[in-house]
Amino acid sequence: MSKESRARTHEKAQLMLSKLPLAELRQARHFSQEQLAAELDVRQPAVAKIEKKMDMYISTLRRFIEAMGGNWKFVRIFPMAT
Repeated sequence: MSKESRARTHEKAQLMLSKLPLAELRQARHFSQEQLAAELDVRQPAVAKIEKKMDMYISTLRRFIEAMGGNWKFVRIFPMAT
């Protein structure tokens, strides 16, 4: 594959991973709840609870992503003031 093709493929894969629910993302990264709990220094039921939440603190999501080796990037976009 060309350098450009690899870059496009990587970008598409990252986009797909970003749309997965947390449990599916964890599984795609080959982590068990127990392994992730150890990384987060919590117990397994806490990981299960986080995965079931529909909303959570940004700091919780950041810790979850970083514990699986991901990089955290949060972009805020506000409309221009008139």
